[in-house]
Amino acid sequence: MNRTFIKSLTAAFIFIVIFAWTGSITNLSGQQTQKKKELPPAQSYTVSKAESEIKIDGVLDEPAWEKAAKIDVPYEWWPGDNIPALVKTECLVTFSRTKVYFGFRCYDPEPKKVRAHIMDRDALTTFVMDDHVTLLLDTFNDERRGFQFRINALGVQADAFFSELEGFEDFSWDAIWESAGKLTDYGYCVEIAIPFNQLRFPRTQGKQTWGLCIERLYPRSVRHRLRSHPMNRDRQCFLCQVNKLTGFEDMSSGHNLEFDPTFTVNRTDTRTDMPDGEMKNGKIKPEPGLSARWGVTSNLILNTTINPDFSQVEADVAQLEVNTRFALRYPEKRPFFLEGADFFLTPMEAMFTRSVYDPLWGVKMTGKVGRNALGFFAAQDRYNTILFPSNQGSWLTSYKEDIFSGVLRYRRDVGKGSTLGFLYTGRAGSDYYNHVTGVDGFLRLTDTKTLNMQFLHSRTDYPDEIAQKNYQATDPFDGDALFVNFLHWARTFGYGFTYQGLTDNFRADYGFMPRVGYHSYDAFVQPIFWTKGQKWFHRISFFLRGLKFTDRKGELTDQDIQIGIDYQGPVQSIFRPTLFIQKEWYNGVTYDKTQFQTNIDFRPRGGMKCAVLTLFGGAIDYENSRLARSFLIQPTVDISFGRHINVALNDTFQRLSKDGNEIYTVNLLQAKLVYNFNVRTFFRVILQYQDLKRNQAQYLFPVDAETKTLFTQVLFSYKVNPQTKLFIGYSDNHLGLTEFPLTRRNRTFFLKIGYAFIY
Repeated sequence: MNRTFIKSLTAAFIFIVIFAWTGSITNLSGQQTQKKKELPPAQSYTVSKAESEIKIDGVLDEPAWEKAAKIDVPYEWWPGDNIPALVKTECLVTFSRTKVYFGFRCYDPEPKKVRAHIMDRDALTTFVMDDHVTLLLDTFNDERRGFQFRINALGVQADAFFSELEGFEDFSWDAIWESAGKLTDYGYCVEIAIPFNQLRFPRTQGKQTWGLCIERLYPRSVRHRLRSHPMNRDRQCFLCQVNKLTGFEDMSSGHNLEFDPTFTVNRTDTRTDMPDGEMKNGKIKPEPGLSARWGVTSNLILNTTINPDFSQVEADVAQLEVNTRFALRYPEKRPFFLEGADFFLTPMEAMFTRSVYDPLWGVKMTGKVGRNALGFFAAQDRYNTILFPSNQGSWLTSYKEDIFSGVLRYRRDVGKGSTLGFLYTGRAGSDYYNHVTGVDGFLRLTDTKTLNMQFLHSRTDYPDEIAQKNYQATDPFDGDALFVNFLHWARTFGYGFTYQGLTDNFRADYGFMPRVGYHSYDAFVQPIFWTKGQKWFHRISFFLRGLKFTDRKGELTDQDIQIGIDYQGPVQSIFRPTLFIQKEWYNGVTYDKTQFQTNIDFRPRGGMKCAVLTLFGGAIDYENSRLARSFLIQPTVDISFGRHINVALNDTFQRLSKDGNEIYTVNLLQAKLVYNFNVRTFFRVILQYQDLKRNQAQYLFPVDAETKTLFTQVLFSYKVNPQTKLFIGYSDNHLGLTEFPLTRRNRTFFLKIGYAFIY
């Protein structure tokens, strides 16, 4: 550890301690006031059956609403700390034998300023800029997970699954439910119906009690977040602070059967020879598929699929793949895999379903019985896709072979907010297998302190040919992985420590763990300052983070000290400058480098979001094994024109140089234009363009001076619900090299129809 590092760490530590100490003094009176004035407990409400039918039209005029339970939203928890809400919100709740109903009256002193846009469901970037309401249902009342439903003022839907232990919101989860919203002379009104067969709840006799959080987002210059219950910032647990809703009884999920047949037809034309070959028409490929969902009980769900349609109509977000060491992660978007995905979460990502590439069939069962949460998944894949990890990098290979795979997950609730769990994942084919078993635990030590742990053991055997080509052992081998995290998070101070250790031979082929053969130590400290009526900031925190990687022998491979500020203020602005003081060992050499990064994010008006990321300083040129200088800038703009048009622009520019000589520049542009006819129908165009220019004199091996790629996609979508939908689309890929201009390599035409039969 050199003197520069010691001096930097010492200075940073003194800096943080001073701010933490002064912060504790300036916040002392406020803390004493809070102790004297304890927060009131979250209220409980009793719900009764609706006395009439309810039509979901955004107008609360049915008699059933007159006797519905009424819940106010009186608290502002952001940026204010449980202060009175600026605007009035009423939530009405009732239920029938098959559905639970929610109605909202959202009052606004200036109704014409309500921010409301038409968009596709779960279009979160645009959605979160709008006025909207959110409800979260903890149907098991176990304070561990919940169903989240969001609706904007025009009835646009977004839904997610929330897991308390991981603090994880999964917006890829989709349910089939009804909603409608209307602008009114007092603000806006929203009406919602959620079928019980889309939820999971205990199989018990008598009345049930659910946890309930009602939230309203009121975005103006400040993004006010209002809730139906107070929030204590000195408690990590969220679901243990929500309201309780009791009185549910005699509920029916019907037969709780859902059949989702799909039919996809596509044709891909390919250019026979670049750049002058003709475009050869491909074969028309029809692909029927069927998925089914059965609620065995109200709390246990079985999903099956045969020849599932996993055609993606949502293009992956473009990422730079230049000068990288480890495989890039792309999120899962395929519906079958997303059902009950939270049941398989563990501290280390030992299950990542995009490793299942082209399944012939799949079956999944998830649910909760008492204190026991269960998850089982099995599939037959027509390709074997393997990620080979190491301490210094990772790479992928894929080959055609039938792979049978399975996952078993069990987790038991222990005490108040703690769990113990077990995980098994396995994949097997001809002369190949990978098995991973492990245990994990989440312990809630106090209101502010948690301990999270996991241990995994793997046994792997690769086919000899694959092993030799990818520098792997040809005999079966074993590996281990350990994760330990301690976290303290309170209103004015946070700190934590994480240890992770993976042996060289650990493999989790079902998961996404691209680095092995290391010990890592990660610690941070973060004092936090909240506004006390000041208008120039809402929250400011200062943070110091230390991260260290060593190989299994204890030799340093990576070291990173981060010193930064996190500012949040008016115009929904965020400003995060961060200094990185780093060491990195690569290809036998340890490099010292310093980088500076800034993140700026703000929303100057309704329907508009601007962000800029910049990063510059020392960087390693991995292809030529030397220290270089890097500059990266990534501006992003999301803007809505009127109520129907959404435009998103993202550009990433990076330059790598050595002693003033340019090594390469790369520019990656992604543009998306969406015209929304209504909440069900849209037309979308996506462009992804990359231009990579290399200085051939700076490379130790031959490279193309310039490489251009272009991806375009045009899509028409009509979507009644997540499963009943029609897609008509076209996409193509272009390539340009020094020898020839940008030329289309292939093109694809596709049609997809899906329908949900619910019984």
